[in-house]
Amino acid sequence: MNTQTYIDSGILELYVAGALTAKENEDVYDMMLKHPEVTQEVLAIETAILKLTKEVAPKNRVISFETILSKLKNNNGDAQIIALNKPKNNWFTYTGWAATILLAAGLLWTVNEKNNLESKINTVQTEKAFFENRVNTINTDLAETKTLLNALRAKDVIAVPLAGQAVYPEAYAKAYWDKESNTVYLDLQGLPEPPEGKVYQAWSLTLNPLTPTSLGTIDNFKSNENKIFKLTNTNESQAFGITLEPAGGSASPTLEQLYTLGALQS
Repeated sequence: MNTQTYIDSGILELYVAGALTAKENEDVYDMMLKHPEVTQEVLAIETAILKLTKEVAPKNRVISFETILSKLKNNNGDAQIIALNKPKNNWFTYTGWAATILLAAGLLWTVNEKNNLESKINTVQTEKAFFENRVNTINTDLAETKTLLNALRAKDVIAVPLAGQAVYPEAYAKAYWDKESNTVYLDLQGLPEPPEGKVYQAWSLTLNPLTPTSLGTIDNFKSNENKIFKLTNTNESQAFGITLEPAGGSASPTLEQLYTLGALQS
């Protein structure tokens, strides 16, 4: 049953009139908590009944001194004592309705507090999910860092320092070549960020004759925080170099943009 059908059923009028069973009263109360429009309808019914009660309540009759005097003068018989009825007031009626209105106001406050609490719970759950995701990311990064350090510290890994060249003498880098796994790790922390439209490209070199072989471009230089990059190297390398090339890389190195170069020790 939808909310409007529930309102139109007439059960709210019976609730206000106190004609429902305890179980039915609980059901109506639950509906008021869940649906603010039901609470508003109960308030509207109570307001209408209160207004009607005021309109049909007997008006207090006021007996003036002149009225009493006229009665005395026109009375030809024995003097009579006129009993003045004490005006009745409707305090009990009004107090009952006031209590009902206060109850409804309390229900509205409860609904509002419930909504505020649900909003806070949702906020806490969102923050909890964010921090859990952050912790998972940190744990993943730590695991990757540990794996990387173990690879760089392996017994058979060959470390090759790459010195800065004429185009950028302050540059420096280091290559860690694991011949067994055909992997080379490049630590490019000492290179400046490439300009827009440019990428760094790694090269494996044989010296006699000088033959460069591309190991690939470093496309994620900006986003990689530790600036260590893993590349495949199946070559019989004698040296490694890093050049700055147009995005997408080049077939052969641009020697004028050679940033670092280093040879394996004999």
